[in-house]
Amino acid sequence: MEMQKLYLLVPLAPLFGAIIAGLFCRVIPRWVAHTATIAGVGAAFALSVIIFQDVQAGHAFNGAVYTWLTSGEYKFEVGFQIDTLTTTMMLVVTFVSLMVHIYTIGYMQEDPGYNRFFSYISLFTFSMLMLVMSNNFMQLFFGWEAVGLVSYLLIGFWYTRPTAIFANMKAFLVNRVGDFGFILGIGLVLAHFGSLDYQTVFAKAPELAGKTINIWGSADWSLMTVTCICLFIGAMGKSAQVPLHVWLPDSMEGPTPISALIHAATMVTAGIFMVARMSPLFELSTTALSFVLIIGAITALFMGFLGIIQNDIKRVVAYSTLSQLGYMTVALGASAYSVAIFHLMTHAFFKALLFLGAGSVIIGMHHDQDIRNMGGLRKYMPITWITSLVGSLALIGTPFLSGFYSKDSIIEAVQLSHTPGAGFAYAAVLAGVFVTAFYSFRMYFLVFHGEERFGKAHDEHHDHVGDHDDEEVAADHHHGLAPGQKPHETPWVVTLPLVLLAIPSLAIGYFAIEPMLYGNYFEGVIHINAEAHPAMEHLKEEFHSAAAMGIHALTSLPFLLALAGVVLSWFFYMKRPDIPAAIQRRFSAINTLLENKYYFDKFNDFALAGGSRLLGNIFWRGGDVGVIDGLIINGATKTVGLISNITRLFQTGYVYHYAFTMIFGLLVLLALWVRPV
Repeated sequence: MEMQKLYLLVPLAPLFGAIIAGLFCRVIPRWVAHTATIAGVGAAFALSVIIFQDVQAGHAFNGAVYTWLTSGEYKFEVGFQIDTLTTTMMLVVTFVSLMVHIYTIGYMQEDPGYNRFFSYISLFTFSMLMLVMSNNFMQLFFGWEAVGLVSYLLIGFWYTRPTAIFANMKAFLVNRVGDFGFILGIGLVLAHFGSLDYQTVFAKAPELAGKTINIWGSADWSLMTVTCICLFIGAMGKSAQVPLHVWLPDSMEGPTPISALIHAATMVTAGIFMVARMSPLFELSTTALSFVLIIGAITALFMGFLGIIQNDIKRVVAYSTLSQLGYMTVALGASAYSVAIFHLMTHAFFKALLFLGAGSVIIGMHHDQDIRNMGGLRKYMPITWITSLVGSLALIGTPFLSGFYSKDSIIEAVQLSHTPGAGFAYAAVLAGVFVTAFYSFRMYFLVFHGEERFGKAHDEHHDHVGDHDDEEVAADHHHGLAPGQKPHETPWVVTLPLVLLAIPSLAIGYFAIEPMLYGNYFEGVIHINAEAHPAMEHLKEEFHSAAAMGIHALTSLPFLLALAGVVLSWFFYMKRPDIPAAIQRRFSAINTLLENKYYFDKFNDFALAGGSRLLGNIFWRGGDVGVIDGLIINGATKTVGLISNITRLFQTGYVYHYAFTMIFGLLVLLALWVRPV
């Protein structure tokens, strides 16, 4: 019973902090807002550590804590499933969130919405914890919608800027599309399994593996395939997979701390977590796994290409998030669920580090985000420089760093997979290694090395700061360093989270790979049909130790591709910057395609949004103006007017006219009543 109280405290502590900072944001001083929320998230992290140790000791929990609604034989409950998958997510979410909370004190100190921001990020943490701790689909959906709602509030935090309002509406609408698929999947589960409880559904799944349903026409569809694809469409929205990825780069309109929180530990990882949790269902449909694999592979490669041409420091990191989410999705499709969760965990640390490092650079550059205006920051911002280097090296999969163990495991798992589409996915993730290394170190070299270009920021480059992102802080209207000004290292509340995130980015992969992937860490939590999907079994045979894997990688193809990407970016941007400029001119058609993000946004604006507007216009003109206003309202008045006009002809005031009318009426009545014999 004592542990159940602790389970409840984990999500409720951040919620309590959010309520204090939110409801009283106009009256309490700033220190109260950040103390309450940091204490709440800090408590959630400390409790997550205790619960993690308890689960490691063999004390898992699955049960309801509150019955929300009973309808017939269905029960809608709030319940927790506390196992190794849950505790891993709890630790990642609470730790990264705690770092972001501390960092926010420094980043948002000039912002008038300081208290409101703390309330939102604490509420975001509560929503994500409810999502990962749930033991049923109803609560999962509650957390799912709550993170979507709070992300809307955060992306549009600076609500006076039209670009921020456009971005948060876009995020909300794209997620509605995904969530529509998700709720259809949950509806199918309720209709055919008769329960929303995970354990009941998973236990019943093998019986229904061969069941078909009729959606339209005479075609029979596999129930499991349709359910899994509907659930995955939900994941495509949250975890930003093609073509529902378009909201994520625009979410850079929010302040940097929220970029780190959305992109590292919460929201985008929800879809990956959900598919891993649903492994007993997905294992029963190779078609669904193949769909997952191919979508992930397209995202991993083609979103990486877009990172190469970005000039806004935050957008480069945003596209790397899209690409890495593609890698995790590929692992899910190859039935390597544990590898996907492992990469989710390592990625959370180094991606949060890269975002917060980018934010530190933005502060040091007085809110200029264009990497073309930077250069040589290494000597002005040494802590930001070294931590960003660690994050970049982890991201590209440098042997022995955390990102290497998870990323290489994904590549090997796909190579060994027999799922249809695995060949294409393997080629995509391999090419993605080179692309990731190239754009990551392009950014790193342009920001921290080479000549100092920030003296010119005010005059020459100020007209083309990347994609309307130059209004970074509402309270701070001057952007970029004035001539003669130098960048500066940021205060300790900003650099401390960088250092604390750099430590797991360096080491956690080395220590976690064996228990998480090849031990019994996820035993009984993630289910794999080893006969049909043997990739993990083959991986286990090849694995000897973390050290041996690191040494072996020094001669492997992924390492050579990553090295080639780093060397090429150094040569292009440090030695011969004229070459990329010439390539850009020579291949202007490809450059235009990338600049327009493969025209996804244009297509959405023209076809989907334009189609909706056209349909709205038709309904307005035909329905509102034509039928309702024209026929019903105006038609009724015209009819009354017409009858009145006719009646008025007989209302003359002459007695003989009235007598004539009465006689005529009497004749009509007689004609109607009297029937011939």
